[in-house]
Amino acid sequence: MREWLKNKRLNTGLTQKEIAKLVGISRSTYAMIENGERNPSVSVAKRIADALKFDWTIFFDDECHVLCIENYSA
Repeated sequence: MREWLKNKRLNTGLTQKEIAKLVGISRSTYAMIENGERNPSVSVAKRIADALKFDWTIFFDDECHVLCIENYSA
């Protein structure tokens, strides 16, 4: 589970469906990304990061944990 991603989304007040629509993917795809069941492509990672205001590379940081998002916030 990507708790940091869920927390970023919740802090914006947006639903999974709303983020998915902004990004141009299905809600189920976004849910799988948020749940850690799927990794986004680079282009999708960039669009999610842009919508939620963080550095997109966090998706690909093997060492990242819950506090990591604080260092990558835009």
